[in-house]
Amino acid sequence: MKKLLSSVLALVMVLSLVACGQKQAATANGEKTSNKDAFELALVTDLGTIDDKSFNQGAWEGLVKYATEKGISHKYYQPQAAETNAYLETIELAIEGGAKLVVCPGFLFEEPVQLAQDKYPDVHFILLDAVPKEIKPNTMPILYQEDEAGFLAGYAAVKDGNTKLGFLGGVSVPAVVRFGFGYIQGIDAAAKELGKECEVVYNYTGQFAATPEAQALASSWYNAGTEVVFGCGGAVGNSAMSAAEGKNQQEGKFVAKVIGVDVDQYSESDTVITSAIKLLSNSVYDGITMFYDGNFPGGKVTTFNVKNNGVGAAMDHAKFETFSKVDYETLYNDLKSGKYTIFNDVAEYDPTKALTNLSNTKVTFIE
Repeated sequence: MKKLLSSVLALVMVLSLVACGQKQAATANGEKTSNKDAFELALVTDLGTIDDKSFNQGAWEGLVKYATEKGISHKYYQPQAAETNAYLETIELAIEGGAKLVVCPGFLFEEPVQLAQDKYPDVHFILLDAVPKEIKPNTMPILYQEDEAGFLAGYAAVKDGNTKLGFLGGVSVPAVVRFGFGYIQGIDAAAKELGKECEVVYNYTGQFAATPEAQALASSWYNAGTEVVFGCGGAVGNSAMSAAEGKNQQEGKFVAKVIGVDVDQYSESDTVITSAIKLLSNSVYDGITMFYDGNFPGGKVTTFNVKNNGVGAAMDHAKFETFSKVDYETLYNDLKSGKYTIFNDVAEYDPTKALTNLSNTKVTFIE
């Protein structure tokens, strides 16, 4: 009898441990899963959350769209820290969970994917906004022509009646530089067509953060008559938004405006009139489609631009006074057809040197 009782107790303990293990798995990332579940498509998030209104959210929406349409299991995983080992460990967790393809959004994944592609040659990777030093056949790095998105936003802002504008960039990495260069050239193209003269103040803050210093700089621009500031580089845009909100409250009217970046940032602030966007969901959806169609373009960089609907300016919640969706569609098609040529050589970072041949726009670089 004692032996039977001991056996029963042992069985209960084993079942309890199994139940605990399943409960821990069930609460991972807030999803209802079990140890036997496998997820074929995976996203490993960058800094922030899955609803960050930026890279994570845009990439996830593209993945979910494809997975839902095709009935494919999918899941996202969040690293515990913003460093290579944590990112690599999370990628490996996704692979252990059954992932055949892992989407990694953001330049911080450059090194983790470089390591993972070698270690897991049978797993495929989509890497957004970064390129490994050596691209293996199982990796698809995706870059975007930010200059085209910047051009569209700058052109629209001037066509809508603004002539004094600003560019508040983060770190002068190639993506930020391209956004700025395109923005300036869009401003100048519209100014030339309208026969107007435009002025632009231009600065790189040196970091991707909202800081009192960045807000103070943007405030000084608005106080000096700047009408629109393109906040380009992570949370730098929030500094511009706070400055614009303060100016509008002071004036009692909508005089200070902001252009958002990467995704449609209309919900971040009432001051956002449009955003220069990377259509992240489109590019991820297309990349996954190519993977399942057997046409995965691994081993080389794939660029998304206006020709494959990879970049744009947000119009669904735009706050333009006169520039319409019809105007935007005409502009988009003109850019796609080659009517406008954009200088985007990011090897020359100084806009005071790179953008000196503008006919109708004066750029003042602020140190």
